[in-house]
Amino acid sequence: MQTRVTFYTAHSVTTEVVLDVLLVGSKRTIAHVLQHRTIPLITATPTSLARYINRTRLLNLEVDLNTASGCTFRDMTISMIDSATGMRTMLDSPPGQWQEAARKLWEPMAGMYFFIPGGLDMATVHSQNFGFGPDASRQQVNDALYKLEEANAWSRVEQALAKGVQYLATANPGLMIPDLTVLLVLGDPSNEHFMDEVRGLSAFGGISGYIAITIWPTEEVLHRLEAIALHELHHNVRYSADGIVWDPQTVTVGEHVVAEGLADLFAAQFYGKRGYTHFVTDQTRSREDVLKRVVEGLDVTGMQDFAAWVLGDSSARLMGSKPVGLPTGAGYAAGARITQAYMDKTGRTAAECVTTPAAEILNVALPQLGLTRHDS
Repeated sequence: MQTRVTFYTAHSVTTEVVLDVLLVGSKRTIAHVLQHRTIPLITATPTSLARYINRTRLLNLEVDLNTASGCTFRDMTISMIDSATGMRTMLDSPPGQWQEAARKLWEPMAGMYFFIPGGLDMATVHSQNFGFGPDASRQQVNDALYKLEEANAWSRVEQALAKGVQYLATANPGLMIPDLTVLLVLGDPSNEHFMDEVRGLSAFGGISGYIAITIWPTEEVLHRLEAIALHELHHNVRYSADGIVWDPQTVTVGEHVVAEGLADLFAAQFYGKRGYTHFVTDQTRSREDVLKRVVEGLDVTGMQDFAAWVLGDSSARLMGSKPVGLPTGAGYAAGARITQAYMDKTGRTAAECVTTPAAEILNVALPQLGLTRHDS
């Protein structure tokens, strides 16, 4: 018996044609087919598909699978870069070749910067992410690399991400989840801000399909490794095709704060207290003046001013931004309290809220906390 598929329109994306494809049946895999190249996204039920179709106003056209050349179906993939080998190559490289070794390590992540004409120098990206430099102690980095291997760090990150993907898909039938390319890399042990202020962690998952995690393997960081991965996964899905649009010019501090809170609470669903970002102190999390000060900045727009409101004054000074009187991780602390208030009121989970607009969360949560957007 022939398998049939239903194509829901063909619409132009830049110069390429994208087809939304699903297998007709009870529960199947949906894929985006991009010029005969399959990009798997989600699993879904017919009910969730109907919601997706209605939301995007897609046109229904049924065709025979055998006439759809190049159409295949598979699960989404998680690709862990072999960064242990790449980092050893960097360590073994003479000074004149170190930059090229760093570029090669980061090469699979270059797609993160598709929106920048000509891309970026990935050796520079490594440095900007607090990656260890050519002058780092070879013995110190080697020892840290050994710690990662002894801790099964790559396998733990991959397994946590797989678990998180499944949980998000179950909580949100019809959710689009991209393939993931993941880089785990060692940071610079001589950088005081990286080691002391953010306590050996700098991670970024805000561009669909890519997660970069820069760490120094302290006991604290290794204990939280899975939670760190899940935090970034939540960001990644939130800013993927079916989620929130992040426009650097118009995005608000409120969106960033809510996103950090949701990501921490998502990780906490799995790992309890370990889920909360560790460079935010308990005192910062409980201070009412911190919460109120962050709320004052919720409507600030433009990413250039976000550092102080979300990461705190120390990071703002490092990035050349104006301090606003907040401790490290203030936005994370406020975000967790705000999103928890929303979840308490609505009964929803952080997984279910992965694509919920910040405005909706703030409109419900702030009154629960006795606050308004204009408190001073």
